[in-house]
Order: sequence, then C-alpha cells, then structure tokens
Amino acid sequence: MALFGGKTEVKKGDMFYAWTTDSDIAKKAECGGAVTSLLKYALENKMVDAVLAVKRGADIYDAIPTIITNPKDLGNTAGSLHCGTLLTSKLVKNYFDGAKKQKLGIAVKGCDLMGILELAKRGDINLDNLLMIGVNCGGTVSPVTARKMITEKFGVDPNKVTKEEIDKGQFIIEYEGGHKGIKIDDLEDEGYGRRSNCRRCLYKIPRQADLACGNWGVIGDKAGKATFVEVCSDKGADLMSKAVKAKVVEVSAPEPKGIEIRGKTENAMLKLGQKWRQKDFSAISENLWEVIAEETGRCIKCYTCIEKCPVCFPVADMLKKDSPMIRRGVVPADPMFHLRRFAHISDSCINCGQCEELCPMEIPLALFGNAIREEADRAFAPKLGPSKYSN
Repeated sequence: MALFGGKTEVKKGDMFYAWTTDSDIAKKAECGGAVTSLLKYALENKMVDAVLAVKRGADIYDAIPTIITNPKDLGNTAGSLHCGTLLTSKLVKNYFDGAKKQKLGIAVKGCDLMGILELAKRGDINLDNLLMIGVNCGGTVSPVTARKMITEKFGVDPNKVTKEEIDKGQFIIEYEGGHKGIKIDDLEDEGYGRRSNCRRCLYKIPRQADLACGNWGVIGDKAGKATFVEVCSDKGADLMSKAVKAKVVEVSAPEPKGIEIRGKTENAMLKLGQKWRQKDFSAISENLWEVIAEETGRCIKCYTCIEKCPVCFPVADMLKKDSPMIRRGVVPADPMFHLRRFAHISDSCINCGQCEELCPMEIPLALFGNAIREEADRAFAPKLGPSKYSN
C-alpha cells in the first residue's frame, strides 16, 4: 500500500481527501461517499456486527433510523438529511444494549457523540465496541420549520424539493425546475433556519469519534467529489489503512489552503454559536428562574423530556413517584419536578434539543438546560477551560 508522499501507514492526526471507488455509492452520496464506503467495508470485514444508520423515509423531511447487517443495503443511507433531527445515542442504549454484546458502526454528529459519551460515563454504552465516524454539522432544521420556510421564504412547494443542504452559510434546495439558496443568517433573523439548540452548539467537528469527516476544506477539483477525513484514533487509523489498502476508498493529500479553510469555517461556526448563546442567554439571565417557573407552568407531565434525554433518564422513576413535593397526577407539574430535573442535568446537558423539540407544550427546555449548564461551568470551573465532554 502506498499513500501520498510515499507513506505506507495511516496514523492518528493524519488528514486526507477521500472518495469511494463504488460507483453506486458515488451516485447517491454527497462529498464523495467515503463515509458510506468506510462503514460498508467495516461491516463486510467483520470489524462491526451491524451499522446503525439513518435513511430517507417518505421524503427529505423524514429521517428513519435503521440497523443494517447486509453491506449491500448501506447505499440506501448515503447522503445527508439536515431535516432529520434524531439523536442516535439513546438508540444505542435502548435497542442495542449499549453495544455491550455486539460491535456497532455508526455515523455521528456532535450531539450524537456527546450523548454517547455521557451514556458511556454512566456505564450504559461500551465505547470499545463502537466504531464511530463523526460528521461535521452546522445544524439541523425541524421538519415542520423546514416545510414552512421553503413555502414562505423560498416560494417553493416543499413536496417538490428533491434535495437540501447547508453550505457556505446558505440553506440550499433543489426542486423540480431549479435550485435556490438563502443565507442562514437572514433566515434565522426572521425565525426560520436551524433549531435553536443547533445555533448555540459549540461542537462542530466531532474529533472524539474515530474519524472526523465532512466537506469543509475540500477545494479545487475535489470540491463536492471528496470527503475531508481527519484520523482521530488508532481505531480510525486502522479502518482507513485497511480500506485504502483494499481500494475501497482512494485518498490524496488535502490542499494546505483547504486545511486553512476548514479551520476558518469551524471558527466561524463557533463564533456564530457564541453569538447565539449570548443572545439567547442574555434574554433570560436576569430572571432565569422566574422565566422557568412561568414557562414550565404549561407542563402536562408527559415525561418525554426525561425519557428522550441521554442524561436525565436515570432519575425517571424517582420523578414519576408520588411524594409531597412532586405529587403524582398533578398538572401542571409541581415546580420541584423541573427543579430536580434541571439539577440532574446541570453539569452534563449536551444541548441536543430533544427535550424541547418533543415537548407537546413547546416549553423551551433546551434553552433552560443549556443556560444552566453554561452557568454551572462558569461558576465551578472558570479556569479549567471546556471539559472534554463539553458541548
């Protein structure tokens, strides 16, 4: 095996442009199809027993989690779905026993990975049995918001949209008759665009995965035809080395300018996240607990915010039991119900947004959880910098 520059071994820290050699995957994939081909290779060669992936359902607004054991089926999961707002970490815990008895391959965005790490800290996921390919993520859009945005701002029937993407600061759609892009900033200033938790996210390149992949930094003749791959672990190096040797993917050295652009893109996204944090948190900072009390007064105690959270679920039974301070069957929920929930996640909220997105009463729970986490981080660890599990 010979890599660019005469190298014969892949190591942690290496960076590549990579693309699939599978013509079928190349037709369906974005950015060269390297992620799909790497997962397919891992499954074919028993590096994993199954792959947990996400595929398109009825339309581009419908993301369906799927478990794949036949490598030929992986082609159906190629491509991105920015209107798919799933969190896969709880799926690993709930349906695969935390990968304790089987090896699982999985593509993860930042919040998926943070959820996996939190569950691993709690002993609910075995990281040794996970092969994780991280994907750069600028954010996701709620399916309901996306359809409304496409109708009202793009002037296009959302049912006629065949593809969407977030690239170069724009939300771009392709539809019967053409394509159109609008700046994310302009959309979000008018209440559209990404989910609020995605706007505040500070984990754009998931380097705690085995590989970190995406289109940021791919320039020149490889733009749109290759994936930027950063090797983040020995496990990732082993996968890349074997896949290149087997000619499943081809690689070349990334352009120095591309590496620079990737860094600038990441920094720009982080600054944008900080801007949204300042905007969102400053609006509630002076009377946070009063705002929480008022908003949670709509709670119907459906427990979705507990059951879908990758952090809070261990106290679910305790919060459902009858007690003088949390009375069972009382609606709206007693204030202590939410106070205990927020206390439980105060040091580990990953800002995934599941609690807020799935709340039937539209309580901004992700905003509150993220603000409390931020406040706790500043108060208790001001000189330590971000935790390795920080979002």
